[in-house]
Amino acid sequence: MLTDKLKLLIRQSYKAIGENLSNFNPRKQQTFLIAEIAKTLAGEYSKDRKIITIEAGTGTGKSLAYSLGAIPLALASDKKVCISTATVALQEQLVDKDLPFLKKYAGLKFDFALVKGRQRYVCRQKLTQAVATDSPQAGFTFAEKPQASDIRTLNAMHKALTDGSWHGDIDSWKSPIPHHIWSQVQSDKHSCLKTLSEHHHCPFHKARETMEQAHVLVVNHSLLLADLELGGGRILSTPDETFYIIDEAHHLPKVTRDHSSASVTLRGAIDWLTKLRETGDKMAKLIKSQRAISPALKLSDDCQDLLIEMQKVLTFVDSNAKTYFIDNSATDNSNNFKNNDEKVYRFDNGIIPQVLKNWAEDCNELSKKSLSHLNKLYNALIEAVKDGDCQMYLAEPVLSEAGFMMQRLENLQSLWYMYAKTDSDKAAPMARWIQLQDPAKASARQDYLLCASPIEVGFTLEDKLWSQCEGAVLCSATLLALNSFDNFRFQAGLRNDDGSQYQQVTSPFDYQNNAQLVVAKMTNEPSAIQFTDELIEKLPKYLQQGSASLVLFSSYWQMEKVAQALREKNKLDIAVQGEHSRQHIIENHKKNCDNNKTSIIFGTQSFSEGLDLPGNYLNNLIITKLPFSVPTSPVEQAQAEYITAKGGNPFMSLSVPDTSKKLVQACGRLLRNEKDEGVITLMDKRVVTKRYGKQLLDSLPPFERVIEK
Repeated sequence: MLTDKLKLLIRQSYKAIGENLSNFNPRKQQTFLIAEIAKTLAGEYSKDRKIITIEAGTGTGKSLAYSLGAIPLALASDKKVCISTATVALQEQLVDKDLPFLKKYAGLKFDFALVKGRQRYVCRQKLTQAVATDSPQAGFTFAEKPQASDIRTLNAMHKALTDGSWHGDIDSWKSPIPHHIWSQVQSDKHSCLKTLSEHHHCPFHKARETMEQAHVLVVNHSLLLADLELGGGRILSTPDETFYIIDEAHHLPKVTRDHSSASVTLRGAIDWLTKLRETGDKMAKLIKSQRAISPALKLSDDCQDLLIEMQKVLTFVDSNAKTYFIDNSATDNSNNFKNNDEKVYRFDNGIIPQVLKNWAEDCNELSKKSLSHLNKLYNALIEAVKDGDCQMYLAEPVLSEAGFMMQRLENLQSLWYMYAKTDSDKAAPMARWIQLQDPAKASARQDYLLCASPIEVGFTLEDKLWSQCEGAVLCSATLLALNSFDNFRFQAGLRNDDGSQYQQVTSPFDYQNNAQLVVAKMTNEPSAIQFTDELIEKLPKYLQQGSASLVLFSSYWQMEKVAQALREKNKLDIAVQGEHSRQHIIENHKKNCDNNKTSIIFGTQSFSEGLDLPGNYLNNLIITKLPFSVPTSPVEQAQAEYITAKGGNPFMSLSVPDTSKKLVQACGRLLRNEKDEGVITLMDKRVVTKRYGKQLLDSLPPFERVIEK
């Protein structure tokens, strides 16, 4: 329960923030949020289910609200707060602006840290070895001889790390580091050797020490899921000692699904598996102990058996390739479709041929055993180094090689586990598919990518997070779909009858007086071939409604064709997404607006979320087409297939709710502050001609509406 002392502390902190924040106006929505979050996490609604889901409209100040609602309570109960976001932009805002301000003025004594995955940090030992001209590791580290520019980059990184001018994370390096360079010197769990002298100065472990002292951790959704997959508490604080703040929570289900998937190239895996036995032999020779003989022999035997089974799978797919992939572009089959020039075959209802399932079971078991043998050899070699039976400079390259192999084996075993798994009749099946990979070079061999992914992940989140954590706050500006939490609740594994709380907090903005929603009179629907020509004809009129315009399209092709026509015919100066970087477009747009020049941006879906153009930087938003997305990915197709099999309607169950959220996000670009004004124009007649159109319009904020006739 919230004590009177805690309530007083929160009120005093909020007052102190207001006194030190310029143009601060106390908002009833914000104070309501703080109270609801604090009461939920304190167990006033449910002692067993301290979870609240909040849709907080733009301008409610949710980051301050969840910070003040959670941090004082965490400090008082000796818990940690873990704030998880989907975007780097929000992480930077929290770490560089919001949390420092709160710490300075709120009267709360707490430390915070930005926590990144291990692979965002350089391995000091690997970097030291890479720049050593006589390094025994050089031959293994780089598959091909490094270029002169690569060597200069490595030397500059090493110098900066040594003199303390660089902290060792890829994000703070002054320029982009090529992937082929970074992948060779990044930290990874398998080659992290605590016995090395360089370990005491390891950037990753220094960051972890900072994390352990911090009361508030800022992470991304992927790192949160990586920790939960390991059981929780391996990377971050333990769930039962943590209050989780899931900001941008509408991204969490998809990130969870992506994180739970696996893929393997057949020929590629066979290639590296043939080298795995050599790795085991190298380790056994260095260990020089009887205890290395058994795991080395078992690794060799199981690896050989695994190669035989993998070859059977490759032969099977090769022999069925014509059935799976021929005439892709000429067929209109739900399984065989061409997508971005990549040929994909999806197994109906996730059901694979029985012979393939049998091989998958064998491959799963053999890869699991091989991983166990390799782990034993790895640990034995580390012990040999500690005991002085093997010199470090000899062991280190072999340990690094084994580390790469262990990562690959883990992924291989995960893929075969999902192929071998028998799906439950009571739950959605796995999505399983094969992707034909055309060789990049004429001399290269054609390969096949085997993929698997869960369709629904709510049970994963319930099992690993909601049922384990001390408390959780899920928030976003767009969680409702068609004015209901049902869609998100199902995706995230939450229920309405388990003690979890739900709140919709409207924005303090005066939508009725500050913004107008115009539904343009259009002759054609977006599916008509004449629609693009109608856009070209009518857009100039709507672009005159404001001096700072953002026009959102659903396809690059249409955007580019319209831009070209308006540039040639109407002599309009248009900044088009893709022609320059996003940052360049925004900076140039703001410069034009500051100089009272008319400025127009054309963008696609990615410009409808996370784009902040307050004040006179945006007063005219035009949405050319409702943001429906066609289920082209195998996972989306499998999900639609599953809903149809259960007697549902995928369009109404998936597409319309998803479009509702995207439309709210797009319209949210216009008003960013309480004094902002402008016009939103929808150029898709379906919002007034289709049955679902009214639902979509009613899910939007209460703008003044104008339906052109």
